Amino acid sequence: MTKRVAILISGGGSNMLKLVESMTGDHPARAVLVASNDPDAGGLARAKTLGIPIAAVDHRPFRKDRAAFEAALLTQLEAADPDIICLAGFMRVLTETFVRRWEGRMLNVHPSLLPKYKGLHTHVRALAAGDAEHGCTVHEVTPELDNGPILGQARVPVLEDDTPETLAARVLVEEHRLYPEVLKRFAAGDRRPIYFP
Repeated sequence: MTKRVAILISGGGSNMLKLVESMTGDHPARAVLVASNDPDAGGLARAKTLGIPIAAVDHRPFRKDRAAFEAALLTQLEAADPDIICLAGFMRVLTETFVRRWEGRMLNVHPSLLPKYKGLHTHVRALAAGDAEHGCTVHEVTPELDNGPILGQARVPVLEDDTPETLAARVLVEEHRLYPEVLKRFAAGDRRPIYFP
């Protein structure tokens, strides 16, 4: 049975596009919704062009009421009836209640080699630490931030003249390669982690 995938974004949606582009042919999943917390997110227009239903739940009117924001988001998600949720640059921290609702069915891509550098500014932190390598991780989402079971990692060397921007650009290339591969395996029931050199 084909798995239904909802993708949550906050910006341009480059990882979302790679996921959608991968879900063709004999892929065990298909995108049924792209949703954002920002009605102006560029990725929404890109998804609409591809014929994927879109939804926007602006987080700003909810101020600090995360539960109310998540209830509105949940309404959109439940209407799409997804089997899997992929966070792809979704820049809102989700509450434990929301995560528990989808636990075991929600994936995220994070721009570091977890467990290193949970949270933000990962490229700056890797450079400041003098790391020889950096990369990205796809993991299951659990209530503790960036702490769920690792499903895949890809590595890049840190170059002598790297800036946070150049390092981020190289890591993003690997995110685009890793996330679709992990989703395909996950949708087929394979949770074994994969590692790209």
